[in-house]
Amino acid sequence: MQKKLIQGALVGAAAATLAALLYLTGALDRLEAVTWDWRVRTMAGPGDSSDEIVLILLDQASLDWAESTMGLGWPWPREVYAAILGFCRAGNARSVTFDVLFTEASEYADQDQALGAAIADGAPFVGAVFFENTNATLPIAEVATNATVLGSVMGDADPDGVIRRIRPSVTHNGTTYPTLGLAALLATRSGPRGRGPDKSTISLPLDRSGRAILNWRGAVDAHQVYSAQSIIQSFLRLQSGETPVVQPDALEGKYVLFGFTAPGLMDLRSTPISPIYPGVAVHATLLDNVLSGDLIRDVTRPIALTWVLLAGVFAGLIGRQSAKVWQIVLGFAIALPLPLLVGLGAYGAGWWLPAAAPTVAGALGLTASVVLNYAIEGQQKRFIKGAFKQYLSPVVIDRLVADPDNLSLGGELRELSIFFSDVAGFTGISEHLGPEDLTSLLNTYLTAMTNIILEEGGTVDKYEGDAIIAFWNAPLDLPDHPICAVRAAVRCQAKLDEMRPELYAKFGKELYARIGINTGLVVVGNMGSEQRFDYTFLGDAGNLASRLEGINKQFDTSILISEHTAARLSAHSKLSCDLVSQEAEIPLQEISRVRVVGRKEPVRVYVPLPAGADPAPFAAALDSYYKGQFETAACQFKSLSPANPTAAIYAKRCTALAQSPPEKWDGVWEMTEK
Repeated sequence: MQKKLIQGALVGAAAATLAALLYLTGALDRLEAVTWDWRVRTMAGPGDSSDEIVLILLDQASLDWAESTMGLGWPWPREVYAAILGFCRAGNARSVTFDVLFTEASEYADQDQALGAAIADGAPFVGAVFFENTNATLPIAEVATNATVLGSVMGDADPDGVIRRIRPSVTHNGTTYPTLGLAALLATRSGPRGRGPDKSTISLPLDRSGRAILNWRGAVDAHQVYSAQSIIQSFLRLQSGETPVVQPDALEGKYVLFGFTAPGLMDLRSTPISPIYPGVAVHATLLDNVLSGDLIRDVTRPIALTWVLLAGVFAGLIGRQSAKVWQIVLGFAIALPLPLLVGLGAYGAGWWLPAAAPTVAGALGLTASVVLNYAIEGQQKRFIKGAFKQYLSPVVIDRLVADPDNLSLGGELRELSIFFSDVAGFTGISEHLGPEDLTSLLNTYLTAMTNIILEEGGTVDKYEGDAIIAFWNAPLDLPDHPICAVRAAVRCQAKLDEMRPELYAKFGKELYARIGINTGLVVVGNMGSEQRFDYTFLGDAGNLASRLEGINKQFDTSILISEHTAARLSAHSKLSCDLVSQEAEIPLQEISRVRVVGRKEPVRVYVPLPAGADPAPFAAALDSYYKGQFETAACQFKSLSPANPTAAIYAKRCTALAQSPPEKWDGVWEMTEK
């Protein structure tokens, strides 16, 4: 375990190193941007000061209204903007910011003068300055001289064209211009008009490039929004003493920002919220962040790299401990989303914690550790499967593959159903066959029998020449192991009956097998020496199963099962141990009470009967035998003997006992040989 942990940590650290290099060189910037935009869309919501900001938007509906009702085409006369400023003055707005470039004089000078006068008479005003490369485009004098502050509207998009952060100010020819959203706040703290902001400063958290990371509020309607049409209508109605569409006090104490959203006016930006987002709303977002005090902060490089390392090592550890497919899938399901979820939590706390680099570190760490698992353990697993596939069922092999530590010395007390089989007269058969034919015959027989045992969930303990020793309920738990063992015995005999003509045609020999089954407690586990051991069992229950196999000769039977196994069978047992579960009856016929060599206590033994067989006549004869009514029993057994070899044996025995009755009779048949 410790070795695996060290290997997993080293693999994860190597993966994290590679991911960190990609992160530092900027190779993951595009992927990080995708994960950041997902976090923004998931977490976006209003801030503490969102309701202090009002947007007035010149949308397509306003353009259509102005043209249809007043005959105003585009561009609008500047006196129209004066109406908007007049309404803001009437509403006592805290400041008014125009995201509009008045860079060229109007065709009519009086319009520029009217606009300048409206600016001078109104709330603190922010005018727009456009920067492109090193050039600055200032507004006309009437705007520049009357504005409280001039703010930058320079686009500050990332390389993919998406605005995620913004530069708080731009310096040109010795003059510093705050960005438009920040200027809206500074205008309320300014000195005399035209002199720019006062000496007070606003401290903002900036990233490594000197830009503020925006904390997006969501769609444009995160702030109160009015159309330019409604504001102009309201101003005109106020002038004529009518009820306005919008009450002026809706702007009282608010930061008002005016901008364009009509598609043809081309002031739409790409942001994490939407690929089409009003530029004025970008500036409103910065203003909102500053007022709410929740601009996103960038974590330091050491913290980011530490996070990448932790993600890689964590993934490496998980991957190194994952041996099965479901474990590998679960590992990827945990390790890959984890950096995204942690990054999402960090966003909620106001931090930009990298997600792409730790995700890559996790993916590389998992993949590399899984490959390492295959390289180190795959060979071991293939060895185990190859070495044991002839002896153990697939489920047992899977257990060993999953935990190779089971291949160590040791045992446990466990109830098993134990199966012994032997070929009748095999010594004589072997004397008449050459080595090649004998080997082929034995392999054909053992393969067919072994397949059935494994299909029924059994474990082949060993082969001893033609003998097969197997057991059920270890190492895999099998609650119905007695049923499975008996089922296997019945199937083995049926298969041998099917094979017998073919074997005779090929080898000139007929094969008959005897099987004994007993259920009981034994010690089972890996036993032997440190150099070589077998997964086997020790205990008297196994000895009884072996004796039952030999006792078949006494009763001319092919399968004998002990009373311990028979007690666990029912007339209608569901044979779940079979590959194809099915309902089946296992009628049992008690054969005798026997005392085997080496045991004092007698045991009842049974044979499984074919489906539909009637055990009653034999049971009646056996009852007479147990009671010492030998003449009656002899007659009963003789009537059954033509179709029942065991009955013929009993008839002969009862006749002899009737002629010479024993002094003490307990009905037990003493076995004098193994």
